[in-house]
Amino acid sequence: MRVKWAKWTPSPNFSAREGANVECVVIHHISLPPGKFGGGFVCDFFLNNLQPDAHPFFEKIKDLKVSAHFFITRRGKAYQFVDTDCAAWHAGKSEWLGRAEVNKFSVGVELEGDMSSGYTESQYKTLGKLFKELKKAHPAINSSSLTGHEHISPGRKTDPGPLFDWERARKLL
Repeated sequence: MRVKWAKWTPSPNFSAREGANVECVVIHHISLPPGKFGGGFVCDFFLNNLQPDAHPFFEKIKDLKVSAHFFITRRGKAYQFVDTDCAAWHAGKSEWLGRAEVNKFSVGVELEGDMSSGYTESQYKTLGKLFKELKKAHPAINSSSLTGHEHISPGRKTDPGPLFDWERARKLL
């Protein structure tokens, strides 16, 4: 499924779901360079167009091939990189409810943020709008389907972190 109101920006970093249905939504945060918002670097990263000489941190991640289904900026603008009928490469080594390979049965949503900045009203508003679309297209999604990268990859990942309002997000879903 493509969301009509999200800016379609197709990433090459995806694969087939191999028959799996979408059952969960994984919330992440990202800022590139770390702690900086805006600038278009997140989109470049998911499109394999990040220039390593643009910032010293980018040299460390230049060879990574990752994506998310959606990216929501601080102002609430949504980008879609991968059709939800395909698997985006967002979860890495992960497990949800005893099942590995979370990419195969999840939708990944990146929020522009970090561990020290709260999420914006605009981001929650867009997230709620996105959840409505996801539930229509993937009926197995419900409020218990929501999880964070920190939950599916404990010890390896910490996002979206303690400033994400899980209660509010579950009400939106």
